[in-house]
Order: sequence, then C-alpha cells, then structure tokens
Amino acid sequence: MTNRQEMTQTSSGFYVSQEAPIHPDNPTPTPTSTPPDVLRCAYMELVVTDLAASRVFYVDILGLYVTEEDDEAIYLRSTEEFIHHNLVLRKGPVAAVAAFSYRVREPADLDRAVEFYTELGCEVRRNENGFVKGIGDSVRVVDPLGFPYEFFHQTDHVERMSWRYDLHIPGELVRLDHFNQVTPDVPRAVKFMQDLGFRVTEDIQDDEGTVYAAWMRRKPTVHDTAMTGGDGPRMHHVCFATHEKHNILAICDKLGALRRSDAIERGPGRHGVSNAFYLYLRDPDGHRVEVYTQDYYTGDPDNPVITWDVHDNQRRDWWGNPVVPSWYTDASLVLDLDGNPQPVVARTDTSEMAVTIGADGFSYTRPDEGEESMPEWKQGEYKLGHQL
Repeated sequence: MTNRQEMTQTSSGFYVSQEAPIHPDNPTPTPTSTPPDVLRCAYMELVVTDLAASRVFYVDILGLYVTEEDDEAIYLRSTEEFIHHNLVLRKGPVAAVAAFSYRVREPADLDRAVEFYTELGCEVRRNENGFVKGIGDSVRVVDPLGFPYEFFHQTDHVERMSWRYDLHIPGELVRLDHFNQVTPDVPRAVKFMQDLGFRVTEDIQDDEGTVYAAWMRRKPTVHDTAMTGGDGPRMHHVCFATHEKHNILAICDKLGALRRSDAIERGPGRHGVSNAFYLYLRDPDGHRVEVYTQDYYTGDPDNPVITWDVHDNQRRDWWGNPVVPSWYTDASLVLDLDGNPQPVVARTDTSEMAVTIGADGFSYTRPDEGEESMPEWKQGEYKLGHQL
C-alpha cells in the first residue's frame, strides 16, 4: 500500500518524497560483490532487417553522423559525442535489441561487472577486443530481468561535431539521453537497478501501490533508463536529445515534407513525467525512437523522488492529450548473447492502458472531481474504442 503520508503533494499535482516508495514482492538477491560504477548510457546495438532503409531513417532524415559502415553494420553518433558511436545498426533476420550498453568509470569496473553478475548466476561473457568496432575490453551479460547489457570503458575517440555548424540540420540530435525497457514486474526491476547503483527520480503508482513505471538515472538527468510495466523483457524506446523544442518541430516538418509522417507515432508534446518536450517515432522495423529535450538536473544527493497518480491524465502528456494504444502495447524484442530472441513473459499486475484508457479505465484532470473533471467530449478520447 502506498503511504501518501510520507509524501508531499506539490502545487503541480504530483507527490514528492526522499526515497523511492517502491517495494518488490520477489526481489532479486543483492550481491555481496561491488557493482560496476556506471557513468551513463552509451549506445544501443539494434538489429534491423533492411540496413539501407534504416540508414535513410537515421542518417538522411534524423541526421546522425556516420562514424564508419560496411555491408553488415552502420556505426552512428550524435553531435556532442566523442566516443565511437551511440547507435549500431546491424543487419539481421529479426528486428531486435542486441545490447543496452553502459560506459563505466575505469577498466577495473569490468572485473567488478563479471563478479557482480556471476554471483547472481547470470550468463557473462568478456571480450578483450570488444564485441563491436570502436569499443575495447567489454563485458556482456543477460541480467536477471532478461535484458542483454554491455559494460565497457575503453573506446576510440572521434571528432565531436558541436562546432561543425555547417553540417548541422534544424532537427539536430545532440546526445543519447536514455533507454526505456519493458518488464513485467517494475518493483523487482527497480530493486535490481538500485543494487547496480541507479537511483529513482520519478515513478507512476496508484493508491493501492501498484507501480506502472519508474525512471532511474546514473548521470544527473531524469534517467539513463526507465522501467515500464508490460510484457517483457522488451525495449520500449531509445532516446536522443535535442537542444530546443524547435528542433523537434523541425523534425516533424521534415517528415511531413518527405511524406514520411506515418513515422510519427505520438507527439510532439510535453511530458508531465520528466517535464521534457517529446516526440515518438517508429523506424522502418518498428523500433521506437524518442526525441526529447528540456528535462531537469537531478544530481544532488537529496534530489526528491516524484510520484505520479496513474489516473492523472497529465502524467504522460502535460497538455492532457491521449496516449495512442500502440505506445502501450508495442515494443522491440531483445536478444540473448547468442542472438536468439528472449521469451516474453506476460505482466500479471494491471496495465496502465487498462486502468486509464481501457473499457473500465478512467483519468482525471482535477482529482477531487474524478473523471467528471474532463469535458464529456474529452472523456471519450480516453476509452480504447474511441481511439481506434
């Protein structure tokens, strides 16, 4: 049961507390080994079925910079990046995620990663020459949640493109910001990530204490990854940041001009959670890509945790726009270390879509008035049948 007495409600409608009020029923064991010191999310390795079509989407349209490429893979980076890449597009038979990759503080953290995950009984592989181009000694694991993770420190340095204004486009993607992972048991996932050294910044719950999503960080932003409740393990999205809102609007205009507006799944809009301006796109394989800007600093040790009510219709979109059903249901498969799709386990807790826009779901603008706080024409938008 969520104890609202331990939280303070803000004038913006959400609650704040000093510790994440999330408690799993079946936690993963906490290793006695020291976890690796994770600096930030660094890159994602995506398997795509049509490399040429993916190149058009990520390079020609979104403007990511090509570090190097061949017939099997393309290595891409954002404007401010100096490491070899933020995204690997690898040709394969099944569209999926091969690795969520994190950079660690020092080479010794790779030894710590091996010890940490071995103690948990996870599959662990180490390659002193790296698993991909541009990355040195690396550790890859399948974590207790079923996700393929990589940890590395050594990387080739490349030119940071921040000063190449002659190459910049209106929708410039400047940084890899975060991952978002779909998992059946969010509290269990949160506890494991806390053991790995991550801290919760925001979460979504109901009055009974069901946790629908949580945002977790290592770098001092809202998140390096989020855990979203659903059938998993799957990848919900990978996110790149822009400098300003107008960069996101420029991407929308460009997609419209190219007659590629069907790539826009949701947005543009302003999130309640994270306070960021957002846009969700789908690449040619259906992998979801978020473009995002203007979240907030979280680096202080006493940074408060924000808890949103799952029925607050402004949690996902601050302007109260409805969430399309595909955003809740669709996600990318993830692979094991041999390249096979991981089995997907169904979520048994209630789903966010069901409790807010499903047949019996409801949302509100003002909690004291309930769903009646929204006009009748808007209430219908939050019922699944009216969205299709």
